[in-house]
Amino acid sequence: MRNEKTTEDVALGIRRRVFEHSIRNNGGYLSQACSAAEQLAWLYNEELTLGAPTLPLIPEPFGGVPSAENAGYHTGAGYNGPAAPEFDRLFIAPAHYALVAYATLIEVGRMAPEGLEMFNQDGSSVEMIGAEHSPGMEVHNGTLGIGLSTAAGLAWGRKRRGEPGRTWVFMSDGEVQEGQTWEAVQACAFHGIEVKAIMDVNDQQCDGAMSSVMEVGDIRTKFETFGAACIEIDGHDLGAMRDAVREPHAGKPLIILARTNPFHSMPILEERFPRLHYVRFKSDEERARFNVSIAADLGVDPIDYAQ
Repeated sequence: MRNEKTTEDVALGIRRRVFEHSIRNNGGYLSQACSAAEQLAWLYNEELTLGAPTLPLIPEPFGGVPSAENAGYHTGAGYNGPAAPEFDRLFIAPAHYALVAYATLIEVGRMAPEGLEMFNQDGSSVEMIGAEHSPGMEVHNGTLGIGLSTAAGLAWGRKRRGEPGRTWVFMSDGEVQEGQTWEAVQACAFHGIEVKAIMDVNDQQCDGAMSSVMEVGDIRTKFETFGAACIEIDGHDLGAMRDAVREPHAGKPLIILARTNPFHSMPILEERFPRLHYVRFKSDEERARFNVSIAADLGVDPIDYAQ
């Protein structure tokens, strides 16, 4: 299943949808759209080999947890297509990127725009913090740092079964503050697991700038020391992503460090630096100002959000 839009158009569409949602709802994950739009657009629009969605374009309500009485239970991975041996699998490790991930699914035709209207609503599967039943999600990664381990486990199983499909994980740089990430890299290197990951390195986390919470140093050198093939790129440069994925990594995990700007394309967000994790507007005046400024930067009309 291939989308006819250019990847550049998909990335712009992601930002526009997140912007509109955030203005209408008086807050949202704007910075994640600034830093990660190109990465998710590239994965879904170019790099991943996925089948057609197996779930309704308009997401169904939360269907309950797995149990013997809930035979119809399913994860949200069906929006990425069937889990067939020949197809790729994607794990989105930072569950707080869910709004950006949903916008991506819409832009590439895997979810209907109505799905975003269900975001964070009672009884909805379109969770604010993506869960295993949320569109595009296969497992719950709400505990930051477990995504690479999950992907590595699946990739190892696929390798043992001889499946040709690849296993990808989208990560955030806050995960390098978690020990499980480094254990996963070591396990991949030891077992020859060639999982691929692209990490949004925007130097931000929920409590502010990464450096103010826990200094992580030279993470490329660390990844290489722990046994990964690692390459650093400009995370807004699609050409650099296309080149990076060809980096040789036989018998090793590949970690692409995508260095990004957390207010790329929305420079007014710099006013909120370094507290950019979730932007809730402090006043009607600020909301109106951000509306006009970001709309101009994204080439759209300001949002009419009056109720």
